[in-house]
Amino acid sequence: MKKTEMLKKNYEFRNVLSRGKYYSGKNIEAFIKDNNKNCNFLGLAISVKTAKAVRRNKIKRLIRENYKILESEIKGGKSIVFLWKKKADIENATFDNIKTDMNFIFDKANIKIRKFK
Repeated sequence: MKKTEMLKKNYEFRNVLSRGKYYSGKNIEAFIKDNNKNCNFLGLAISVKTAKAVRRNKIKRLIRENYKILESEIKGGKSIVFLWKKKADIENATFDNIKTDMNFIFDKANIKIRKFK
């Protein structure tokens, strides 16, 4: 299992959001940027306007858990920031919906490791 570190500083988020490439799913958006390091960096940003703290934290936990499952399939050296779409309904924040969006985004961004049989 790869080691993924969290983005914590404001300037780290700004760097990925301004220079990263944008990908969108039904409920989540992602900005992905190369970081020229061996490990991946993950950032989560859920707007205060989306919901109250309990719901925002639930969304973050679901995104983190789905990322942990898909982490072994992702190429190294990426900085990824996930955002919850403002117009997306909070009721759509289910494990399966987020997993579907993440798979779609990672396939579209071409950062999944191809497994040959």
